[in-house]
Amino acid sequence: MLYIGIDLGTSAVKLLLMDEKGAIKNIVSKEYPLHFPHPGWSEQDPADWVAAVRAGIPELIKDCDRTKIAGIGAGGQMHGLVALDKDGEVIRPAILWNDGRTSAETDYLNNEIGRAKLTEYTGNIAFAGFTAPKILWLRKNEPANFKRIAKIMLPKDYINYRLTGEFSTDYSDASGMLLLDVKNKCWSSEMLDICGLTEDKLPHLYESYECVGTVKDSIADDLGLPHGVKVAAGAGDNAAAAIGTGVTGEGKCNVSLGTSGTIFISSDKFKVDDKNTLHAFAHADGHFHLMGCMLSAASCNNWWESNIIGTKDFAGEQGKIDLSKLGKNHVFYLPYLMGERAPHNDPFARSAFIGMSMDTTRADMTLAVLEGVAFGMRDSLEAAKALGIDVKSSMICGGGAKSPLWKRIFANVMNLELTVPETEQGPGYGGAILAAVACGEFNSVGDACGKLTKIKDKVEPEAELAKAYDERYSIYRKLYPALKDIYKTI
Repeated sequence: MLYIGIDLGTSAVKLLLMDEKGAIKNIVSKEYPLHFPHPGWSEQDPADWVAAVRAGIPELIKDCDRTKIAGIGAGGQMHGLVALDKDGEVIRPAILWNDGRTSAETDYLNNEIGRAKLTEYTGNIAFAGFTAPKILWLRKNEPANFKRIAKIMLPKDYINYRLTGEFSTDYSDASGMLLLDVKNKCWSSEMLDICGLTEDKLPHLYESYECVGTVKDSIADDLGLPHGVKVAAGAGDNAAAAIGTGVTGEGKCNVSLGTSGTIFISSDKFKVDDKNTLHAFAHADGHFHLMGCMLSAASCNNWWESNIIGTKDFAGEQGKIDLSKLGKNHVFYLPYLMGERAPHNDPFARSAFIGMSMDTTRADMTLAVLEGVAFGMRDSLEAAKALGIDVKSSMICGGGAKSPLWKRIFANVMNLELTVPETEQGPGYGGAILAAVACGEFNSVGDACGKLTKIKDKVEPEAELAKAYDERYSIYRKLYPALKDIYKTI
């Protein structure tokens, strides 16, 4: 049988076609615009997502035996607020995960409702990118739109809605709304009251591998799909990426180096980081995970190369780096283009280069960007270590993980063995695996991952270089505290 995986990203949707043995038969990508109506804001039109998916699926399946297509599963960008009216129409552009407008609402939740209460209600505190602060912002700043809300959805759930007509979400994606009681896997009545919502405005909850419905016949006919194709609930992008790399079970780890950057540690039981640096979320395998997220990861390199240098030859720019400067670079870069989540939870934070001198080269600054993202990711790893979690190795995936140099830097900055999956397709591959489980191809997500995910390469840390980066990291971690008060004035 064949399964379609959807990776609904921030800049594009990637669609892949997978068979029951895990082989990728085709991949199609369709881009869509990202809008910044004000500094720190980030929005998209959900219609653009739908158009991209509807354009991509016929292209994806054009050369296959379409009668064998059994299921669809999506992994999608988390936290985005999609608000629908009573007719199922989108009320306003979706406010995305990397939007920073909700500082006042986030402060209200964390400081007036209180972090202890939020942790009791949901297992997490408020971050500017989460959905609940966006709802509060909408209620205050666009009251007419707020009153029109009949349903609130997340981005990949809107795709599922348009395919099936069903209002649904999964526990992993819902965990990032700050509306879910993650430990007990139900909507938090306290959070609904705080946000002025009733439960009928929220989608039905499913495990990621459960079927939420089938593609509507009219949609199937338009796309060239057979009737009766099942649609899995799917997962948030990080949980889906973890499934795609086989990260299930106690203590397994995945580093995702995409537009945002995450460290993802799976757990059989619900755990909470007392300092709330790490998110305590449900996992797509039916269990739980801890996750640290930095808002700008590979996007930092894209910004530097595309917007500042003016090139798309990323490999060529990295090739100019003097490898003898690894661990010795005098330039530091703070990766806070859109504010930061873990560990600072500061929407005002911004990127900075520090340490330039007359002999600083373009290559030095390129290296600083790569190192700065790795240092930022290590912040979350240190929070996990503080919980007593012993992480000895990690998978690594995402667009940035295609760079051999960046993987080497990460392995040494984090002092971890990094394993590279044979199939590096992130959330889309995880979505296809979830679809296969939903269709009964496998007994469980763990069973599917055990049979389908394989390792093709390893990157080992180098003792001397890891030590040098440890010393550089001790300097890096002092830079944000030194600039924190300045960020609020600029």
